[in-house]
Amino acid sequence: MTNFTPSELAAHLKDGLLSFPVTAFTADGEFDEARYREHVAWQASYEVGGLFAAGGTGEGFSLTPEENARVVRAAVEASRPEVPVLGSAGGWTKNAVANAIAAEEAGAEGLLVLPPYLTETTQDGLFNHVSAIAEATKLPLIVYNRANAIYSAETVGRLADAHETFIGFKDALGNIEHLAKVTTLNGDRLFYLGGLPTAETYALPLLQMGMSTYSSAMFNFVPEFALEFYADVRRQDRAAVSEKLARFVLPYLDIRDRGNGYGVSIVKAGLEAVGRPIGTVRAPLENLGEKDLADLTALITSAGVSPAL
Repeated sequence: MTNFTPSELAAHLKDGLLSFPVTAFTADGEFDEARYREHVAWQASYEVGGLFAAGGTGEGFSLTPEENARVVRAAVEASRPEVPVLGSAGGWTKNAVANAIAAEEAGAEGLLVLPPYLTETTQDGLFNHVSAIAEATKLPLIVYNRANAIYSAETVGRLADAHETFIGFKDALGNIEHLAKVTTLNGDRLFYLGGLPTAETYALPLLQMGMSTYSSAMFNFVPEFALEFYADVRRQDRAAVSEKLARFVLPYLDIRDRGNGYGVSIVKAGLEAVGRPIGTVRAPLENLGEKDLADLTALITSAGVSPAL
Protein backbone atom coordinates (compact mmCIF):
# COMPACT_ATOMS: atom_id res chain seq x y z
CA MET A 1 0.00 0.00 0.00
CA THR A 2 1.66 3.21 -1.17
CA ASN A 3 1.30 6.58 0.55
CA PHE A 4 1.36 8.67 -2.65
CA THR A 5 -0.59 8.70 -5.90
CA PRO A 6 1.59 9.25 -8.99
CA SER A 7 0.74 12.97 -9.11
CA GLU A 8 1.30 13.36 -5.37
CA LEU A 9 4.66 11.64 -5.61
CA ALA A 10 5.76 13.90 -8.46
CA ALA A 11 4.71 17.00 -6.52
CA HIS A 12 6.53 15.78 -3.44
CA LEU A 13 9.78 14.85 -5.19
CA LYS A 14 10.10 17.96 -7.35
CA ASP A 15 10.44 20.30 -4.39
CA GLY A 16 12.94 18.45 -2.23
CA LEU A 17 16.52 17.29 -2.42
CA LEU A 18 16.85 13.66 -3.54
CA SER A 19 19.58 11.15 -2.82
CA PHE A 20 20.78 7.60 -3.46
CA PRO A 21 21.94 5.79 -0.32
CA VAL A 22 25.10 3.77 -0.88
CA THR A 23 24.67 0.03 -0.34
CA ALA A 24 26.60 -1.42 2.58
CA PHE A 25 28.86 -4.38 1.90
CA THR A 26 30.98 -6.49 4.20
CA ALA A 27 34.72 -6.95 3.67
CA ASP A 28 34.03 -10.01 1.50
CA GLY A 29 31.49 -8.13 -0.65
CA GLU A 30 28.22 -9.41 0.82
CA PHE A 31 25.23 -7.16 1.47
CA ASP A 32 25.42 -5.83 5.03
CA GLU A 33 21.73 -5.35 5.73
CA ALA A 34 22.01 -4.18 9.33
CA ARG A 35 24.49 -1.43 8.48
CA TYR A 36 22.48 -0.43 5.41
CA ARG A 37 19.30 -0.07 7.45
CA GLU A 38 21.19 2.12 9.93
CA HIS A 39 22.46 4.31 7.10
CA VAL A 40 19.04 4.72 5.47
CA ALA A 41 17.45 5.58 8.81
CA TRP A 42 20.09 8.30 9.30
CA GLN A 43 19.51 9.65 5.80
CA ALA A 44 15.74 9.64 6.28
CA SER A 45 16.03 11.54 9.56
CA TYR A 46 16.71 14.69 7.51
CA GLU A 47 14.14 16.71 5.54
CA VAL A 48 15.01 15.10 2.23
CA GLY A 49 12.50 14.70 -0.59
CA GLY A 50 13.09 11.02 -1.31
CA LEU A 51 15.62 8.21 -1.41
CA PHE A 52 16.40 5.94 -4.37
CA ALA A 53 17.50 2.45 -3.33
CA ALA A 54 19.81 0.28 -5.45
CA GLY A 55 20.56 3.06 -7.92
CA GLY A 56 23.88 4.06 -9.43
CA THR A 57 25.44 5.35 -6.21
CA GLY A 58 23.91 2.31 -4.51
CA GLU A 59 25.81 0.03 -6.94
CA GLY A 60 22.58 -1.40 -8.28
CA PHE A 61 24.50 -2.49 -11.36
CA SER A 62 26.37 -5.07 -9.27
CA LEU A 63 23.37 -6.48 -7.37
CA THR A 64 21.66 -9.74 -8.21
CA PRO A 65 17.87 -9.53 -8.61
CA GLU A 66 17.50 -11.14 -5.19
CA GLU A 67 19.88 -8.62 -3.62
CA ASN A 68 18.11 -5.75 -5.35
CA ALA A 69 14.84 -6.85 -3.77
CA ARG A 70 16.46 -7.13 -0.31
CA VAL A 71 18.06 -3.70 -0.61
CA VAL A 72 14.80 -2.02 -1.61
CA ARG A 73 12.81 -3.75 1.13
CA ALA A 74 15.39 -2.83 3.76
CA ALA A 75 15.35 0.81 2.63
CA VAL A 76 11.54 0.98 2.73
CA GLU A 77 11.45 -0.46 6.23
CA ALA A 78 14.27 1.76 7.52
CA SER A 79 12.89 5.04 6.13
CA ARG A 80 9.87 6.93 7.43
CA PRO A 81 6.56 7.55 5.61
CA GLU A 82 7.41 11.19 4.93
CA VAL A 83 10.54 10.15 3.00
CA PRO A 84 9.44 7.93 0.11
CA VAL A 85 11.78 5.20 -1.11
CA LEU A 86 11.96 4.43 -4.82
CA GLY A 87 13.44 1.26 -6.25
CA SER A 88 15.53 0.89 -9.40
CA ALA A 89 14.69 -1.17 -12.47
CA GLY A 90 17.84 -1.89 -14.43
CA GLY A 91 19.32 -4.19 -17.02
CA TRP A 92 17.60 -6.01 -19.86
CA THR A 93 13.82 -5.80 -20.00
CA LYS A 94 12.92 -9.00 -18.14
CA ASN A 95 15.43 -8.18 -15.42
CA ALA A 96 14.06 -4.63 -15.12
CA VAL A 97 10.50 -5.96 -14.92
CA ALA A 98 11.56 -8.38 -12.16
CA ASN A 99 13.18 -5.47 -10.27
CA ALA A 100 9.96 -3.45 -10.65
CA ILE A 101 7.69 -6.22 -9.38
CA ALA A 102 9.97 -6.88 -6.42
CA ALA A 103 10.12 -3.17 -5.56
CA GLU A 104 6.33 -2.94 -5.57
CA GLU A 105 6.09 -6.00 -3.33
CA ALA A 106 8.65 -4.44 -0.99
CA GLY A 107 6.53 -1.32 -0.56
CA ALA A 108 8.49 1.15 -2.68
CA GLU A 109 6.66 4.30 -3.74
CA GLY A 110 8.10 4.43 -7.24
CA LEU A 111 10.82 3.36 -9.65
CA LEU A 112 13.79 4.81 -11.46
CA VAL A 113 14.21 3.10 -14.84
CA LEU A 114 17.94 2.69 -15.38
CA PRO A 115 19.43 2.23 -18.86
CA PRO A 116 19.30 -1.28 -20.36
CA TYR A 117 22.55 -3.17 -20.03
CA LEU A 118 25.32 -2.48 -22.57
CA THR A 119 23.51 -2.40 -25.88
CA GLU A 120 22.05 0.58 -27.74
CA THR A 121 18.55 0.45 -29.18
CA THR A 122 16.04 2.52 -31.16
CA GLN A 123 13.51 4.96 -29.74
CA ASP A 124 10.83 2.32 -30.26
CA GLY A 125 13.02 -0.10 -28.31
CA LEU A 126 13.27 2.33 -25.40
CA PHE A 127 9.53 3.00 -25.55
CA ASN A 128 8.77 -0.73 -25.43
CA HIS A 129 11.30 -1.28 -22.62
CA VAL A 130 9.71 1.35 -20.37
CA SER A 131 6.20 0.26 -21.37
CA ALA A 132 6.92 -3.32 -20.31
CA ILE A 133 7.94 -2.06 -16.87
CA ALA A 134 4.92 0.26 -16.64
CA GLU A 135 2.56 -2.57 -17.54
CA ALA A 136 4.08 -4.89 -14.93
CA THR A 137 3.59 -2.59 -11.94
CA LYS A 138 1.38 0.22 -10.68
CA LEU A 139 4.35 2.16 -9.34
CA PRO A 140 5.12 5.64 -10.69
CA LEU A 141 8.11 5.66 -13.05
CA ILE A 142 11.00 8.06 -13.69
CA VAL A 143 13.25 7.42 -16.68
CA TYR A 144 16.99 8.05 -16.46
CA ASN A 145 18.34 9.75 -19.57
CA ARG A 146 21.97 8.64 -19.79
CA ALA A 147 24.48 6.30 -21.45
CA ASN A 148 22.69 4.05 -23.95
CA ALA A 149 19.20 5.27 -22.99
CA ILE A 150 18.84 8.74 -24.51
CA TYR A 151 15.12 9.42 -24.85
CA SER A 152 14.02 11.86 -27.54
CA ALA A 153 11.47 14.50 -26.58
CA GLU A 154 8.94 12.66 -28.77
CA THR A 155 9.55 9.33 -27.02
CA VAL A 156 9.15 10.99 -23.65
CA GLY A 157 5.87 12.44 -24.91
CA ARG A 158 4.69 9.04 -26.17
CA LEU A 159 5.44 7.50 -22.79
CA ALA A 160 3.61 10.31 -20.99
CA ASP A 161 0.56 9.79 -23.22
CA ALA A 162 0.60 6.02 -22.87
CA HIS A 163 1.25 5.65 -19.14
CA GLU A 164 -0.33 7.72 -16.39
CA THR A 165 2.26 6.35 -13.98
CA PHE A 166 5.13 7.93 -15.93
CA ILE A 167 5.91 11.00 -13.82
CA GLY A 168 9.52 12.11 -14.22
CA PHE A 169 12.57 12.61 -16.40
CA LYS A 170 16.04 12.45 -14.87
CA ASP A 171 18.90 13.74 -16.99
CA ALA A 172 22.61 12.85 -16.86
CA LEU A 173 23.40 14.24 -20.30
CA GLY A 174 23.39 18.00 -19.73
CA ASN A 175 22.62 18.76 -23.37
CA ILE A 176 20.78 22.09 -23.18
CA GLU A 177 19.19 21.75 -26.63
CA HIS A 178 17.89 18.28 -25.81
CA LEU A 179 16.56 19.42 -22.43
CA ALA A 180 14.83 22.38 -24.05
CA LYS A 181 13.03 20.02 -26.42
CA VAL A 182 12.00 17.60 -23.66
CA THR A 183 10.76 20.24 -21.23
CA THR A 184 9.04 22.36 -23.88
CA LEU A 185 7.20 19.44 -25.46
CA ASN A 186 6.15 17.84 -22.18
CA GLY A 187 5.68 20.89 -19.95
CA ASP A 188 4.36 20.25 -16.46
CA ARG A 189 3.06 16.80 -17.38
CA LEU A 190 6.35 15.59 -15.85
CA PHE A 191 8.82 16.79 -13.29
CA TYR A 192 12.49 17.08 -14.19
CA LEU A 193 15.52 16.31 -12.06
CA GLY A 194 19.24 16.60 -12.54
CA GLY A 195 21.33 13.46 -12.51
CA LEU A 196 24.78 14.51 -13.72
CA PRO A 197 27.69 13.27 -11.58
CA THR A 198 28.02 15.50 -8.51
CA ALA A 199 24.87 17.31 -9.58
CA GLU A 200 25.56 20.31 -7.34
CA THR A 201 28.00 21.57 -9.99
CA TYR A 202 25.18 22.02 -12.51
CA ALA A 203 22.24 22.68 -10.20
CA LEU A 204 21.89 26.44 -10.54
CA PRO A 205 21.98 26.71 -14.36
CA LEU A 206 19.74 23.64 -14.78
CA LEU A 207 17.18 25.21 -12.47
CA GLN A 208 16.54 27.63 -15.33
CA MET A 209 15.73 24.62 -17.53
CA GLY A 210 12.93 23.57 -15.19
CA MET A 211 14.96 21.09 -13.14
CA SER A 212 13.75 22.02 -9.69
CA THR A 213 15.68 19.26 -7.96
CA TYR A 214 18.55 16.83 -8.38
CA SER A 215 20.05 13.74 -6.79
CA SER A 216 22.89 14.48 -4.38
CA ALA A 217 25.46 11.74 -3.79
CA MET A 218 27.30 13.82 -1.19
CA PHE A 219 24.11 13.93 0.92
CA ASN A 220 25.23 10.44 1.99
CA PHE A 221 28.03 11.83 4.15
CA VAL A 222 27.57 15.63 4.45
CA PRO A 223 23.77 15.90 4.60
CA GLU A 224 23.56 19.32 6.26
CA PHE A 225 25.87 20.85 3.67
CA ALA A 226 23.95 19.21 0.82
CA LEU A 227 20.62 20.54 2.12
CA GLU A 228 22.04 24.04 2.58
CA PHE A 229 23.41 23.95 -0.97
CA TYR A 230 20.00 22.90 -2.32
CA ALA A 231 18.30 25.71 -0.42
CA ASP A 232 20.76 28.20 -1.93
CA VAL A 233 20.01 26.88 -5.41
CA ARG A 234 16.24 27.16 -4.95
CA ARG A 235 16.67 30.75 -3.72
CA GLN A 236 18.90 31.35 -6.75
CA ASP A 237 21.51 32.76 -4.37
CA ARG A 238 24.42 32.75 -6.78
CA ALA A 239 26.91 34.13 -4.26
CA ALA A 240 26.14 31.41 -1.72
CA VAL A 241 26.29 28.68 -4.36
CA SER A 242 29.63 29.96 -5.65
CA GLU A 243 31.08 30.10 -2.16
CA LYS A 244 30.09 26.49 -1.46
CA LEU A 245 31.38 25.34 -4.84
CA ALA A 246 34.77 26.92 -4.12
CA ARG A 247 34.95 25.78 -0.50
CA PHE A 248 34.06 22.14 -0.96
CA VAL A 249 32.43 20.93 -4.19
CA LEU A 250 35.16 21.78 -6.70
CA PRO A 251 38.05 20.45 -4.53
CA TYR A 252 35.93 17.34 -3.99
CA LEU A 253 35.63 16.92 -7.77
CA ASP A 254 39.40 17.12 -8.08
CA ILE A 255 39.73 14.07 -5.80
CA ARG A 256 36.83 12.24 -7.48
CA ASP A 257 38.43 12.65 -10.89
CA ARG A 258 41.69 10.94 -9.88
CA GLY A 259 40.31 7.49 -10.71
CA ASN A 260 37.68 5.88 -12.92
CA GLY A 261 34.71 4.73 -10.87
CA TYR A 262 35.55 7.07 -8.01
CA GLY A 263 32.09 8.63 -8.29
CA VAL A 264 30.81 5.83 -6.06
CA SER A 265 34.03 5.09 -4.18
CA ILE A 266 34.45 8.66 -2.95
CA VAL A 267 31.00 8.60 -1.35
CA LYS A 268 31.85 5.52 0.69
CA ALA A 269 35.21 7.09 1.52
CA GLY A 270 33.35 10.18 2.69
CA LEU A 271 31.32 8.09 5.10
CA GLU A 272 34.52 6.59 6.46
CA ALA A 273 36.02 10.06 6.79
CA VAL A 274 33.08 11.34 8.89
CA GLY A 275 33.06 8.32 11.19
CA ARG A 276 30.16 6.39 9.65
CA PRO A 277 31.95 3.63 7.69
CA ILE A 278 29.72 1.51 5.50
CA GLY A 279 32.18 -0.92 3.97
CA THR A 280 33.90 -1.48 0.68
CA VAL A 281 32.76 -0.95 -2.87
CA ARG A 282 32.01 -4.09 -4.82
CA ALA A 283 34.19 -5.32 -7.69
CA PRO A 284 34.98 -4.19 -10.31
CA LEU A 285 35.03 -0.82 -8.53
CA GLU A 286 37.98 -0.01 -6.28
CA ASN A 287 38.16 1.95 -3.05
CA LEU A 288 39.95 5.29 -2.89
CA GLY A 289 43.70 5.07 -2.37
CA GLU A 290 45.18 6.00 0.99
CA LYS A 291 46.30 9.46 -0.15
CA ASP A 292 42.95 10.16 -1.76
CA LEU A 293 41.14 9.21 1.45
CA ALA A 294 43.52 11.36 3.51
CA ASP A 295 42.98 14.31 1.19
CA LEU A 296 39.20 13.89 1.31
CA THR A 297 39.24 13.69 5.11
CA ALA A 298 41.34 16.86 5.31
CA LEU A 299 39.01 18.64 2.88
CA ILE A 300 35.89 17.76 4.88
CA THR A 301 37.55 19.16 7.99
CA SER A 302 38.97 22.32 6.41
CA ALA A 303 35.69 23.09 4.61
CA GLY A 304 33.74 22.73 7.84
CA VAL A 305 31.15 20.39 6.37
CA SER A 306 31.33 17.47 8.81
CA PRO A 307 27.85 16.30 9.81
CA ALA A 308 26.44 16.63 13.30
CA LEU A 309 26.52 12.89 13.98
